[in-house]
Amino acid sequence: MPVSKQKKQETIEELKEMLGRSKAVILSNYRGLTAQQMSQLRNRLRPFGSKMLVAKNTLVMKSLEELGLPQPEDLLQGPTALSMIFGELNQPVRALLDFARETDVLKVKGGLMGAYLMSVQEVQMLPQLPALEVLRAQALGGVASPVSGFIGVLDGALRGLLYVLNARAEQMGQPS
Repeated sequence: MPVSKQKKQETIEELKEMLGRSKAVILSNYRGLTAQQMSQLRNRLRPFGSKMLVAKNTLVMKSLEELGLPQPEDLLQGPTALSMIFGELNQPVRALLDFARETDVLKVKGGLMGAYLMSVQEVQMLPQLPALEVLRAQALGGVASPVSGFIGVLDGALRGLLYVLNARAEQMGQPS
């Protein structure tokens, strides 16, 4: 039974909304997964604010095109599941990759992060990245470290000058 044009447009609008607010989208071949396994994967992703869905590749391509995002035609071949990650990347991607290893049926094809297409290897590296708070702390530490070092140098120079001035004042104040 063909899907109506209105239903396709509604699906495209839903996809555009989700693709627009997702931080990353992981594309996977789900051929061979049972309905129960799909449900298990969705349940694993849900606590991390992520969602897994299946949509027609042509509708996904149309949604990406309307958003001005790259259309990975090579990744959208055959049955494709979209894992939308709306929050932190580490945990949901790790859950997805762990599930793929456990079932040995789900195959990650690649991903999309904004306008950047990711290879399978890049997707597999995502769980190894530090959390956003850690990256912020590292960046702040990198900025603050040279400043505190410079302040220490200035403080040492001023302290040395004060010692010299004190010594000279004591020398001048003492009759020989």
